[in-house]
This record gives sequence, C-alpha cells and structure tokens, in this order.
Amino acid sequence: MAKSKFDVYQHVTNEIIAQIEAGTPPWRKPWTGGGGGAHMPLRFNAKEYRGINVLMLWATASAKGYTSARWMTYRQAQELGGQVRKGEKSATVVKYGTIEKENEDGDEQRIPYCRAYRVFNADQIEGLADEFYIRPGPPRDLGTGPDPELEAFFARSGATIETSDQPRAFYDLRRDVIHMPPIATFHAAQGYYGTLAHELTHWTGADKRLERFKRFNDRKAYAFEELVAEIGACMLGVQIGVEPEFDQSAAYVEGWLQAMKDDKRAIFRAASEAQKAVDYITEKASREAPAAQVAA
Repeated sequence: MAKSKFDVYQHVTNEIIAQIEAGTPPWRKPWTGGGGGAHMPLRFNAKEYRGINVLMLWATASAKGYTSARWMTYRQAQELGGQVRKGEKSATVVKYGTIEKENEDGDEQRIPYCRAYRVFNADQIEGLADEFYIRPGPPRDLGTGPDPELEAFFARSGATIETSDQPRAFYDLRRDVIHMPPIATFHAAQGYYGTLAHELTHWTGADKRLERFKRFNDRKAYAFEELVAEIGACMLGVQIGVEPEFDQSAAYVEGWLQAMKDDKRAIFRAASEAQKAVDYITEKASREAPAAQVAA
C-alpha cells in the first residue's frame, strides 16, 4: 500500500483547530502562558520567523515551557557546537519556495511549493553560546495614563485616531478613522494600546493601503478579517511591548473554526495577511513623521 503524501496545510490547520477548540488559539499563547514577556521566534541566525511559523512556534514554546527565542535544525545546532539532548521532540515549521519545471510547450514555469521541516528550541540543546539562550524581558508596566513612546509610535503610523466618550473601539472604513474611548476608561494603559493595535491592523486593510478588504470580500470575509486583526495585534504587541486585548466572544471563535474547517489554507492566508499588516505599520512608524494626526 502506497504511503500517503504528507499534507502540510492540513497538518498545521488540524493542530491549530485543536488548540482553538481546547481554548487557546496559538497566537494568544505568548501572552497567556506565564508572567514573562513575549518575543518573536528567531532562526539560528537571529532572523525572525514570519507568518504561520510564528504561530506554530509560539504554540510549541508555550506547550513545552521553552523561554528562548532561538530555533534551529539538528544540523544547525551541531554546526554551532551544540547537541540536541536525547529524547527531545522537534517542532514543525514550513518553508515556501518555487521550483522551475518545463511545461508541455517547453517553457520554464515556476511552481510554488510548501514543505515541512523540523526545528528545536535552544532550550533543548546543550553547548550553544550564551547568546542563543535569549530570554524575553519582563512585561512593561504602562500604568494607567498615556505613554509618550507609544503615543508617538501610533502617531507615526499615519492613522487618524479619534477619541470620544462613545464606549466602543472600532475602525470606521467609510471615514478612514480609528475611534477609541478615552484611555482613562480602560483599567490600564495596556488595555488601551492593545485595543488600538487591533484597530490599527484593521486600518491597514483599506484600499489605499494593503487592499485587504477588496481582496477578501465574500460572505466569510468578516470572520477572516477579525482573525487577521487579532493575529496582527499579537505580532505587533511583541514589537512594541504591549499585551493585546482578546475578544472572547463565541461568535468570533466559531467563525474562525468554520473558516479553517472549510479551507485548510485559510489560517496560512490569515497569518500572511497579519504579517503584511504588521510590516506595513512598523515600516511607516520607523520613518520620521509629522506631528500626530489625532482628532479631538
């Protein structure tokens, strides 16, 4: 009997569905797994993992209690002078690429592929240099008032942020404005900036930015967009040291689950779109920018 081909998309999707049904989506795990800070998973050469790999490695680190940011293959560990401890289990990550293949007309055609490979956390490896055992710093204590550094970051994004007593945070697509209640109405400033990170991720989807709303506009688009915004807020939160705010409503979670069960590539697309949103925000915020665009 022929061995069935390993389906990367189905494998990853099944794992994430199981984690959501168990009560903890993998993108939330860095924030709910303990009292330490959170970090982006890093390759052996200190480059950040991206997209779906971030979610998979966050989930594995949380489940296994790993605190180092660095991940590497068995061979990479050996080349760096380390040795994976006997009995340690690897984590799955995926690699995207293209191969060239000649079609029926004799023309070269580039065909995309996605394959799985295995990596270990530095906590599973002995003998590495100290720099590989990176630990996240403690969470920032932002108190209850505005934080000048974060205020400047969100202003540099270019988003117009409107504040009123209306007790709801949302992105108004028609007016292209983010509405936020006053920071004083939140229990802590973390909640305010975590919520703002979510709405800012929505803001990137407008036609004059990443055109996400235009590209994903079928009947399932609402659940997909909320998934993008939550994953994006988690990724952005790591970059700026702010814990995101999570929507716990059953309707959102059920929508995510249905989207993944209907399409094994949905979570890959959501993670990719979230990554694009965070890249867009951080690139904008890293530039010199004019004074804050804040509406009274």
